[in-house]
Amino acid sequence: MMETDRFEALVDAILAIIITIIVLEIPLASAGTWGSLYELRYEFIIYAVSFIVCFNFWNYNNNLFSIVNKIDPNVIWSMGVTLFVFSLLPYFTTFVGENFYEFFPQFMYGLCFLITAILSMIIGKFLKESDPANIALQLALSNHYPMYGTIILVIIGMVIGYFIYPPAIMICCLLSILGIWFIPKIQHYLS
Repeated sequence: MMETDRFEALVDAILAIIITIIVLEIPLASAGTWGSLYELRYEFIIYAVSFIVCFNFWNYNNNLFSIVNKIDPNVIWSMGVTLFVFSLLPYFTTFVGENFYEFFPQFMYGLCFLITAILSMIIGKFLKESDPANIALQLALSNHYPMYGTIILVIIGMVIGYFIYPPAIMICCLLSILGIWFIPKIQHYLS
């Protein structure tokens, strides 16, 4: 079993690099005018969406790892795979931004969300196994409703996106972030 400090620092560094790469994708305005900045509005929207998604991922893991005492190789490798998949999200966000009404880019974006949610549940399982005496961790990970909500919303978005409106996929992905923020709060107030 290992302590989590160095592992958390690595995750933070990888996410910082992802965010840096996203902002570097925004081209410089062609002239020093408001109009030239306005021409880049879609790039800034793509950046904002990617940043929100990255921040949400970091926030979730930061809160989770604040109560983790020990990890094992299963946690490390599953987080590594999750970070690999997650690191593709900015690419797919740009792909969607340039082909907003096409199904395939939207599908790939949603698939990245879906796989990240499933892998996050697997990480939770491995965290519980690596630190079984940690009651706070066991309680925090006893509820996967936010991840189930993400999976269900993204699948609904994919169905709507395939048959009717491809941007429904990205919309459902972004709505799932609200679910991750609000479902635990709602459950807390109801109990």
